[in-house]
Amino acid sequence: MPDSDDRPSPRSTAAVSRSAQGQDPDGARPPSSGRALVILPLLPAHPDEGNGIHGPGGSRQPDARLSEAIALAQAIRLEVPHAEVIRVARPDPATLFGRGTAERIGGMVEAFHADLVVIDHPLSPVQQRNLERRCMAKVIDRTGLILEIFGERAQTREGQLQVELAALTYQRSRLVRSWTHLERQRGGFGFLGGPGESQLELDRRLIAERIARLKSDLEEVRRTRKLHRAARQRGGTPLVALVGYTNAGKSTLFNRLSGAGVTAEDMLFATLDPTVRRIVLASGKTMALSDTVGFVSELPTQLIAAFRATLEEVQAADLILHVRDVSHPDTAAQKADVDSVLADLGIDADNDPRVVEVLNKTDQMPATARGALHMRLANQRMMEGEERAVAVSALTGEGLDDLLELLDRRISAGRQVLELSVNLSDGRALAWLYEHGQVLDRRDEDGQAHVHVALAPADVARFENRFVGQDSR
Repeated sequence: MPDSDDRPSPRSTAAVSRSAQGQDPDGARPPSSGRALVILPLLPAHPDEGNGIHGPGGSRQPDARLSEAIALAQAIRLEVPHAEVIRVARPDPATLFGRGTAERIGGMVEAFHADLVVIDHPLSPVQQRNLERRCMAKVIDRTGLILEIFGERAQTREGQLQVELAALTYQRSRLVRSWTHLERQRGGFGFLGGPGESQLELDRRLIAERIARLKSDLEEVRRTRKLHRAARQRGGTPLVALVGYTNAGKSTLFNRLSGAGVTAEDMLFATLDPTVRRIVLASGKTMALSDTVGFVSELPTQLIAAFRATLEEVQAADLILHVRDVSHPDTAAQKADVDSVLADLGIDADNDPRVVEVLNKTDQMPATARGALHMRLANQRMMEGEERAVAVSALTGEGLDDLLELLDRRISAGRQVLELSVNLSDGRALAWLYEHGQVLDRRDEDGQAHVHVALAPADVARFENRFVGQDSR
């Protein structure tokens, strides 16, 4: 019997069908990487938060939070035969749960033949070790699970460096975990299997040396990205960054706008490595579109620190498109989580004029709700005189023309319309104008091209410095 203070809520148990697992294009289920129980602890609220419960996800409903935890486990092909929400009245510093509940979880491990227990809450190293002893199975917390997903998904050298740094930082304090002196047998980072099954003791010195090397390598990545940004700025190419909660549809939108073949699946963290593509707008203006890693509630601080080089792309962006799954029941809570990460980067999402909300997945909304959304956005434009949000469906293409027009207007805002006369023999100057500005009108006579062109102030100065002999204005 569980302890009286840790008695599960009557509504807390959810059995998960194995049919929830994804399938490959041929219809066959991908090989499972193990069987996992998913446990969501609900802890008492902090004294200054009034009555209620808290845990990962803050204001989210327990069922929605449990569903997200299951989806995270399934993202690395774990089979989830059972998931459960457990109320914890008095958190135990030794196991988080009371002794009775910890023993009951151990019984479930045996009953469901589970290899792993996922606790969707931060665990201290001591709690993790004690739970493993009670359950006779591996135990990882939310941070460990997210790091495992990232470790499997990272494809580029930059992504692998960033994830390995985050994983080592997390593991450094966990002497109870197995490690393989930095050797990897598969995509992940050793939480779920691999050569470290013999529970070798972590070597702090080796990890510290490896962390130092990784930080040095990532500093090189950071410098390289800085050079690329400077080159884009010199060329007058504005950067538009996509951000959003994981599975909000960023990659689908990225593919729609750029024609890229980035992986887009109905799965948390389907893509990890950042991608940049050039897009030519209807006005002829070129922009660089960057797809960044998805955010999630309780995103591990190790990941935010390790992905600093990537997230600096967001800080330096000329426009930031916050892609939201407006059909999701927790869309407001997901927005708050993304805004929180942006705030850590020094970006105030509510007041920064660069931030535009892309309300995605309107095709999954009921017709009445979709109509009400469009009406609200129209009223907002009338009241504020500025478009800060646009409703789209990246899957069907609905609203994408409106989004592209908005991007064109924002990128063109502040540009000066000039009348320039350029010698027809000066093809370089004419090509430069077409590449960096919007040629509104052109008339060729007497060996001169007389053009009306819209240019950003910085581009005006660059044109005058580069092509000194041209008449302008």
